[in-house]
Amino acid sequence: MNQTLEGTELREQTVLDQPWITLVWNDPVNLMSYVSYVFRSYFGFTRDEADRLMLQVHNDGRAVVATGSREEMERHVEAMHDFGLWATLQKADA
Repeated sequence: MNQTLEGTELREQTVLDQPWITLVWNDPVNLMSYVSYVFRSYFGFTRDEADRLMLQVHNDGRAVVATGSREEMERHVEAMHDFGLWATLQKADA
């Protein structure tokens, strides 16, 4: 019985530990300079990193701006919405 219980606990822990990501999506409203500013001011990215991510959003339609726990990513998505950016969260690819 202990083996089954231990196996169950291990599976639950693995699922809980799976990281989540915050995605910022391209939109027709916000200027590229503003998106870069948000990335610098909120996430603390350098200008070069913020510009790289902003260009990824612009050119590819989206960029992963953060990885972590679901709760952290939910806070980041809410913050991006507060800045007027389109953002979502999802489980990170394994």
